[in-house]
Amino acid sequence: MLHTRKAIKTSNAPGFTGPYSQGILVGDTLYCAGQIATDPRTERFSDHTIEGQTDRVLKNLGAVLRCAGMSYEHVVHCTIFLRDLNDYANMNEVYSQYFTELPPSRETVAVSGLPRGALIKISCVAIK
Repeated sequence: MLHTRKAIKTSNAPGFTGPYSQGILVGDTLYCAGQIATDPRTERFSDHTIEGQTDRVLKNLGAVLRCAGMSYEHVVHCTIFLRDLNDYANMNEVYSQYFTELPPSRETVAVSGLPRGALIKISCVAIK
């Protein structure tokens, strides 16, 4: 059986810079595109620390989740891209504030660069 795909779009998360959707809802599963730490109103970074950028990224993902009728509790998997793996512990401190009970599975990878010089990018999968 084919499931209908629905694009999720909200002005409460940064707009697109390429041919992709902020999220795609297939049945009860939401696939969220990776978010960087730009403010949705200004499209600029409001913070240049890993803590501030992690917080902004998770707020951006939260806006996409809410637009699909979900919350952080629905997230089952995250992929985290860090420009510097030395930021892992500080990122984890902020991340743990958003995923307190039954945190999702995840992987974290170090990358040589991210769009617009971001320090972090996170994508996720959520299920209702």
